[in-house]
Amino acid sequence: MTALSDITAPLEQEGTKSVVRNWLKKIGDPVRVNDPIVELETDKVSVEVAADSEGVLAEILLEPGSEAGPGAVLGRLKTGSGKASEAETAQAPTEGPAVAPAGWTGEGERRSIADFDPELRLSPSVRRFCLEHGLDPSGLTGTGRGGRLTRQDVEAALPGRAAAPAAKAEPKAKAPSPKSEAGVTRIPHDSMRRRIAEHMSLSVATAPHVTAVFEADFSAIMAHRKAHKAEMERRGASLTYTAYVVAAAVEAMKVAPTVNSRWHDDFLEVFSDVNVGVGTALGDKGLVVPVIRRAQDLSLFGIAQSLHEMTEKARTGKLAPADVRDGTFSISNHGVSGSLVATPIIINQPQSAILGVGKLEKRVVVREVGGVDAIQIRPMAYVSLTIDHRVLDGAQTNAWLTRFVEVLEGWA
Repeated sequence: MTALSDITAPLEQEGTKSVVRNWLKKIGDPVRVNDPIVELETDKVSVEVAADSEGVLAEILLEPGSEAGPGAVLGRLKTGSGKASEAETAQAPTEGPAVAPAGWTGEGERRSIADFDPELRLSPSVRRFCLEHGLDPSGLTGTGRGGRLTRQDVEAALPGRAAAPAAKAEPKAKAPSPKSEAGVTRIPHDSMRRRIAEHMSLSVATAPHVTAVFEADFSAIMAHRKAHKAEMERRGASLTYTAYVVAAAVEAMKVAPTVNSRWHDDFLEVFSDVNVGVGTALGDKGLVVPVIRRAQDLSLFGIAQSLHEMTEKARTGKLAPADVRDGTFSISNHGVSGSLVATPIIINQPQSAILGVGKLEKRVVVREVGGVDAIQIRPMAYVSLTIDHRVLDGAQTNAWLTRFVEVLEGWA
């Protein structure tokens, strides 16, 4: 006896909206428990919805690009006694190529994601990508944590495979495309870019943004990092300047607690836990903001370790919705891409403030040495705090930045 089981969107999501990005199964495909079925995307994270029972995909109710609210029914599985019937499984189309792609080793055909060697520990998206493009993952080198294969590793292997057959083909005169003739390339917006645009526009329209800029001398933390970096690495953490920035931001909250808050129409929500979101660029795909939770309870080592883990998950597409949820304050380290000052940096609503850190560079400064002014060369960076002026005024903003800079410059 068969029955229909709903495939639903998560009840909790982080971001302004959730949309269907891609169906990972086709109607008629067999599905096992915990198989990823459909991929959803917000402006902050992509998440795969997995099957909670075995069966066959019977209906797709929301096509790619459709908005999916919390708990929305995305499609339906046909189930029977907890698993797909033998007849249904036999009739269902199989995943992957019908014949073994060129260059694969071993026993001929690989028709299913399940055929991959489990010791490779591939993520679902990497496994699907290998199948779609006929790549043997065992022959690729992984650059992810612990040597795991990432989607970027697979994508990097594609040009070489595509170039070989092209070299054998007879040369043909290729007519220029209309885009080339016009000198214009039109790139459709993907759902993440649309969600980011909506979120940024909403923030600017909602909150009056004001930015204050200070200058910070990084000499002290550079010396501390040089002395402790190797030890931290032996303990399993990559010690970056961002770890010091997070720690200094936590300390600065003590002089201006309302920086760590959220504005609501009827009240201001001030938090004792400092959950710091750190903007992580994903190249042309946009950015995400993974959150370091309860940063006030973490040592410098703990912050560095959390940063490394979250950044790695972000860049390999492994962030879960919980990893980007409940942030109370955000940091944009825009200086890593070369900018000295960026203003205003858009506040991550409904938070009340966001810190910007500019490019670290050597500059000439004046310092008092033995009661005499002296010209010195120091590693300097501009740091800014963009605030929601409904929540914060200049006094709190400047007090926060003053303490933030004091912590960085006095690190011992």
